[in-house]
Amino acid sequence: MPSSTGPSIDTITEGGRVTQVGEGQEAEETAPPVMTFGAPTAGEILAERYELVEHINNDSAGRLVWRGVDVVLRRPVAVVLRYPGGDSATEMLQAAVAASRVIHPNLVGVYDAIDEADRAYVVREWVDGQSLRELVAEDGPLDPARATAIGNAVASALAAVHATGMVHGNVHPGTVMISDDGRVVLADARTDGADSQENDLRAVGGVLYFALTGHWPHGEAPLHGATAGHGRAALPDAVRDAAGSIAAPRQVRAGVPAYLDDLTMDLLDPEIAPPSSDVLSAELSRLDVPADDHFLEQAGPLRFTNDNGEEPSPLASMGGRKVALGIAGLLAVALVGLLIGISALGGDDKSPKNQPVANPSSSAPATGDASPAPAAVRRLSVEDVRIIDPDSKRRDELDDAQLVIDGNLDKGWETQTYNRANFGNFKRGMGVWIDLGSPHTVKSVQAELSATGASAQLLAGSADFPVSSAGDKQLVASYLKSPIGQPFEEHDGTTMTFNGFDPEQKYQYLLFWITELPEKEGGGGFKVGVQEITVQGS
Repeated sequence: MPSSTGPSIDTITEGGRVTQVGEGQEAEETAPPVMTFGAPTAGEILAERYELVEHINNDSAGRLVWRGVDVVLRRPVAVVLRYPGGDSATEMLQAAVAASRVIHPNLVGVYDAIDEADRAYVVREWVDGQSLRELVAEDGPLDPARATAIGNAVASALAAVHATGMVHGNVHPGTVMISDDGRVVLADARTDGADSQENDLRAVGGVLYFALTGHWPHGEAPLHGATAGHGRAALPDAVRDAAGSIAAPRQVRAGVPAYLDDLTMDLLDPEIAPPSSDVLSAELSRLDVPADDHFLEQAGPLRFTNDNGEEPSPLASMGGRKVALGIAGLLAVALVGLLIGISALGGDDKSPKNQPVANPSSSAPATGDASPAPAAVRRLSVEDVRIIDPDSKRRDELDDAQLVIDGNLDKGWETQTYNRANFGNFKRGMGVWIDLGSPHTVKSVQAELSATGASAQLLAGSADFPVSSAGDKQLVASYLKSPIGQPFEEHDGTTMTFNGFDPEQKYQYLLFWITELPEKEGGGGFKVGVQEITVQGS
């Protein structure tokens, strides 16, 4: 059976233990009984290769989910078994075979599918993380940037599936997984032919709606009929009016940008034909970038218009909301430009006749454009600083952040001691977050460390996040999209200086992100201290 990448497992967190439920269906007390004759046991090796380690769960369709190990490649795997095999397991095996033919980073890997008549099993990638459903239930609705990133990943995965002519048929918050390292993957494709590519795309709108509001817009009546699975029925229904129409995300929750609200509602509107999956993926990819308040205004992107012969966005055919908003935006811009132009031409008879052309005290010449003098470079003040630790329970290593900006190189913040340079393989990294109080042009950022041999990079963000473990996860996921300056790997000095910034770009939030720790002098573990961080700019 070919090994490849494809949809597979849903991940659920129960009492701190990561469980992976097959086929995207939640385990329930009313799940059908599983045949116990010949049931697997821990230590059993299937197909002379896959050792069963721990029984994780039974899903609502009666499949047994085990954590296992591929003894050949020595990697963790998930093994989903069904009793019996043969005809009763055909759909599961066909889905696995189809999934193995599609290779994409946003699809969970499918490694093997075997039918032994009395039982059948599928071997899949083991993913540590949680489903979108669990993430929203735990942390609440996501910020627009993170919701966009998740929608982008799902649309990208669907584009790969649809390119083969197949349909996923099972897109919902229970089959969208977010791994601990931030990877977003789509799981559990179905092959029973009860769905369409269009419904896959409608479901992306549902995923965006759920991520932004915490509600599922399709209610208890599954969008995909028989293929919906039990993972949707318990999702909170959307807010509806007397006619049953759902409220837009912006009506449910403040802070949702108009362009994202429009895109979500257009995908859910049965009267508006959705774009193809590759076009939707391209559009979400365009939106999935760090942006300040001036990049995408609340009126929506003007690129959706098709005025004056300009080439429209591929999504312009989705409906009238964006087109109307875009044209309104263009008319507003044109009107402002016209008024400025009239003023510049001096057409007002009441304006002073003897107004000087240039300030006499200015050193700029009287003719030509006068460029303002560049602001002096200085040490920028820091309004707030804190330690970012997305992969811990926020109990340790979070104190003394203020010591990195106190001007004293003898005192600073330091990590604990780990047995490996990569934070003991427990964390992807730790960082020092800095708020400059307002946007500034940054000339350089200098970090003074306690030892040589550390690896780090400088990241920028457009927003702050809650002071919590979940908030740190969101912050790192957002800021990792915007590295600035040059990264330092195995740096041989104690001073890291980041420079080469865009002089036209302004920054308010910075993150000094440490990825590798140096070994302590004399051995005995790995740790580093950050003695001082200085930001130069104007």
